[in-house]
Amino acid sequence: MVCRCRSGGRTAGHAGMRLATLVWIVCSGWFFWSAHAQMKIPPETVQQWAESFGKQILALSTKYSGAQLLQKKYKDIQGVVRMEEVDGEELVKSIADEMENMLGRKMKSVKRLAESAEDADLYHDYNATLEFDYYNSMMINNVDEGGNALDMGSEFPLEENEHFNMLPVNTLQSDIQVPTNVYNKDPGILNGVYMSEALNDIFIDNFQKDPTLTWQYFGSATGFFRIYPGIQWTPDENGVVTFDCRNRNWYIQAATSPKDIVIVVDVSGSMKGLRLTIAKHTINTILDTLGENDFVNVIAYSDYVQYVEPCFKGILVQADLDNREHFKLLVEELHVKGEGKVKKAMKESFKILNAAAARGQGSLCNQAIMLITDGAMEDFQDVFKEFNWPDRRVRVFTYLIGREMTFASNTKWIACNNKGYYTHVSTLADVQENVMEYLHVLSRPMVINHDHDIIWTEAYMDSVLPTTAELFNTQAQSLLLMTSVAMPVFSKKKETLSHGILLGVVGTDVPLRELMRLAPRYKLGVHGYAFLNTNNGYILSHPDLRPLYKEGKKLKPKPNYNSVDLAEVEWEDTEEILRTAMVKGETGTMSLDVRAGVEKGRRVMFLKNDYFYTIIDETPFSLGMVLTRGHGEYIFKGNVSVEEGLHDLMAPDLTIADEWTYCETDIDPHHRKLSQLQAVIRYLTGKEPELECDEDLMRQTLFDAVVTAPMEAYWTAISLNVASSMDDGVETAFLGTRSGLMRLSRYAGIEKRVAKKFLTKSDKENIFTLDHFPVWYRRAAEYPAGKFLYYIPMGDTRDGRMVISITAATVTVGKKTAIAGAIGVQMTLDMFETRFWATTSQPNDTDCTNVEGVCPLSCNSVDIACYLIDNNGFIIISKEQRETGRFFGEVDGSVMAQLIRMGMFKRVSLFDYQAMCKMGSHSASSARPLLSPFYGLVAALKWFLSNFLLFLLEFNICGLWHSEHFADAKASFQVSAHKKKGDILQPCDTEYPSFVYEPSIKETNSLIKCGRCQKMFVTQQVPDSNLLMLVVQADCDCSRQYGPITMEPKEVKYNASVKCDRMRSQKVRRRPESCHAFHPQENAKDCGGASEISLSLSLFLACLSTSALSLCLSSDWLPR
Repeated sequence: MVCRCRSGGRTAGHAGMRLATLVWIVCSGWFFWSAHAQMKIPPETVQQWAESFGKQILALSTKYSGAQLLQKKYKDIQGVVRMEEVDGEELVKSIADEMENMLGRKMKSVKRLAESAEDADLYHDYNATLEFDYYNSMMINNVDEGGNALDMGSEFPLEENEHFNMLPVNTLQSDIQVPTNVYNKDPGILNGVYMSEALNDIFIDNFQKDPTLTWQYFGSATGFFRIYPGIQWTPDENGVVTFDCRNRNWYIQAATSPKDIVIVVDVSGSMKGLRLTIAKHTINTILDTLGENDFVNVIAYSDYVQYVEPCFKGILVQADLDNREHFKLLVEELHVKGEGKVKKAMKESFKILNAAAARGQGSLCNQAIMLITDGAMEDFQDVFKEFNWPDRRVRVFTYLIGREMTFASNTKWIACNNKGYYTHVSTLADVQENVMEYLHVLSRPMVINHDHDIIWTEAYMDSVLPTTAELFNTQAQSLLLMTSVAMPVFSKKKETLSHGILLGVVGTDVPLRELMRLAPRYKLGVHGYAFLNTNNGYILSHPDLRPLYKEGKKLKPKPNYNSVDLAEVEWEDTEEILRTAMVKGETGTMSLDVRAGVEKGRRVMFLKNDYFYTIIDETPFSLGMVLTRGHGEYIFKGNVSVEEGLHDLMAPDLTIADEWTYCETDIDPHHRKLSQLQAVIRYLTGKEPELECDEDLMRQTLFDAVVTAPMEAYWTAISLNVASSMDDGVETAFLGTRSGLMRLSRYAGIEKRVAKKFLTKSDKENIFTLDHFPVWYRRAAEYPAGKFLYYIPMGDTRDGRMVISITAATVTVGKKTAIAGAIGVQMTLDMFETRFWATTSQPNDTDCTNVEGVCPLSCNSVDIACYLIDNNGFIIISKEQRETGRFFGEVDGSVMAQLIRMGMFKRVSLFDYQAMCKMGSHSASSARPLLSPFYGLVAALKWFLSNFLLFLLEFNICGLWHSEHFADAKASFQVSAHKKKGDILQPCDTEYPSFVYEPSIKETNSLIKCGRCQKMFVTQQVPDSNLLMLVVQADCDCSRQYGPITMEPKEVKYNASVKCDRMRSQKVRRRPESCHAFHPQENAKDCGGASEISLSLSLFLACLSTSALSLCLSSDWLPR
């Protein structure tokens, strides 16, 4: 555009002058705007800066790390080492065999406990007047105000024990825990405790035979819990102990075979108040007795039948933790109304169970209906004749709710004529004991048959022990879990055979941490790992399993932490080929291209993984193992003399991975205080020849110690050589090898160091652990050997303002290359910044003759913004220190968008199927929405009239005295108050991006049009690094046209239909081999009521009359 400004002559007058002035203003504005938009940043200047800065940081990294010396040392030994290809199929079978042997020892210990308990009961005669003083874990070592020991609280020596996470225990004696709601001197308790004293010697003998055993226990059917070693049990802040061994998964699974359960709850008008509260608690307690081998559904009935979860209509769903918690939320929102029509509900329940059996779904074992009601008033015999008689394949358990006994006969009759059990639940305190009765009935066939099935539980987190909270913060999440092996204990007395009396369950815990030690990290390589899953496809142990989430400052288990499916962790297996094969117990191998996240998913690596899998015999578990192509394929082995290696192993700068097992220190109690390095040295020097050590790992560790020994002298020389003019800001040089060996040299003292936590024991991300190799090692392995990779630690792993520079060292024999280790240096970010700003500033006397654009150019200018970013787009250096560590797209979305369009960065989608998302207060899917104020008014009126009528019908002095109506108000208030807590976190699926630099594009520059201005930027790769220098025009704001590009995860929303399909889907699973549903000698008359139960005709007619009257009154004038 050309603007010409001239006068129009004298005849134009003042109007001409005004026009000329206006034209001049427009022209001036145009020239100013054009100059502003056309600021040119010379690419050649940025290139010079990048090259200069690259040389500086390369020199620093090379000098202070000693990487070239280390690579030379490994190159020198290439002629004397042998390269072996890792045989994945052989390795996975070998690890599985070791796991089978370890778990087999646990099973033998449990069998000995079961035999001893049964023999003790056989020779014990019940004594109703028995007086017996035992060690009560709640009362031991406590005294009264006078200093006297409490009853059952005698002195009980406790000593901290390394094997039991430093918990004070007594390894010479077990003690007893009794729930608060169970009387600890009840004759049944006293007889059981006295009888089970025989287990003390077996506990101790088991522990001596297998020192890797942890907790051993006997859970009695009467409620007491004998635990070895003995501990002091701490009640909650209210002085209450809610732990009941009969609620634990190991007890329930051992006591019964798999089961299909339909819970039927009465929500008619008569169930209001405390009755509904008790009914809900009963449902929740029944749900708590189910496990992942069981199937369930919950339906409610009044005038009609409704599914608590409409999506589950007509089917049974797996009773995993996720589904159980889902049902509990929905049950909480049930409300009473109408008249109870139990006949329809029973028909629907039988149809659900029959359909599941016909389709081959569910447990295909026990089937039962749990009827929860305050009275059955209909003619329901026809239902049982049609669906359950004469075989009575479905047991019916009835729970009569409330103090009223009018309908007890009918409710008993239903249970007793369908091989079930009747209980009367009048208070909340009655629920626990009454619900447990059904387990005893289901266990009868197994007890009579005397089938001692050994069961293994799914993974779970023991929140009972006091050290668990501390472990949450100190160990890898996936290793906090455990599994239990358990076996039922039966009465062998002939006089009780037909009753099938279950005495209890014995068991022991197996921490998965100990099990995963059998899959050595050094054999799997830098990205390799092992994992376990169950017959239901759920994860038992996996390095990517995250069972905890953060609520405020506290870590808590996720609601579905132990029902995470293998397909949700290995999500690249979209066809679920791996999952299906492992669930079926097959042995095989497959390969997958995977996107692996590091640094909590902020960065992504592209790997080719080979999967190897096999079953662990005698258990429901399968073992999977991953070896990564390249790094996992080969392992080199060297050999040195013990004397030479031992000398270098004892160097002060050397450590080895203390979480790995070089030598087994947990067998002999005297060895438990030894670190792994101390154990290795004592073994090699002959001081502890009885130690069991991994010879291959020790041989490789000694070899690495010898090869890396010159690094100690190199780093020391740099520290002492004053002439080398030590650069201020270089703090630590370090290296690590595949054998878990680490060396480090602190160039700066602790008082001067910025990164005080780096490479200490608490810095789990950066040291070798049982769960993973260090982050810097994993990242270096994926970067070309010899080139340095730079990054700053992300998020809450940061320790001061620091930069890590790292490179890999390799060993090549023939055409086979293996990663030998990684070496690097840690520097302060301040030093990095000082050199960067000094490099990116041209002096005023710069020769600008051949430069097209701004010259001299300086990053200190307010007109430009300069950044140093890494290959994942994270800012290392910026003028604004608060931007350090952030993703560049969050700071400047316009430039990042352009870099993505130009192909310099690629967006990669990752998925998290273990996420937790904020949600509003839960509302059941079956709840009717409040459509309008008019509907709200009608609903309120209906509620008032309905409850007023029922109040008149049921009013009596006793009812008023017991305040069921007031209890209802209190319960409703508590529920509503709970909902007012605001948003809560619930499990969800999320998608989140990661960004990766395309290294083939070395440089680029572009103009971005942003309304009335244009923004220029120049990007230049920093040579011999993973860094990019970015110079951006700073005076053109594009934030209105381009929003920020964030890495925030987004919840994957599913529409109602898709969500329902996902919830209903029945994945492939392997059923337990044993099933004990019925036995011909079973005494079905033992059903909770009198031995002879008949349906009362007079009561039945009275019920019908009352029902008809109620229906007539409600249908005439109650609003609908």
